Amino acid sequence: MIKCSLPTVKFCDLIKKEVINTCNGCRLGYVCDVEIDVLCGKISNIFVPKPHNIFQKVQYYCIKWEQIERISNDMILVAVRD
Repeated sequence: MIKCSLPTVKFCDLIKKEVINTCNGCRLGYVCDVEIDVLCGKISNIFVPKPHNIFQKVQYYCIKWEQIERISNDMILVAVRD
């Protein structure tokens, strides 16, 4: 059996975390979905819904896994430049 020394995160724990952009300090929202590369078995993107009203179609921030700087107990810090 392979022993993994890296910390792991469950999807149900990941969606409870707030996403903060460290480039401008904005709160982006909470993770709603992830995209997984099935060939290597790793998360490639996380998705956070953009603010909208009831009459707008929901759009999403698509944040690449490489843009994630840190995952803490209650938030995810990302570096997303506009």
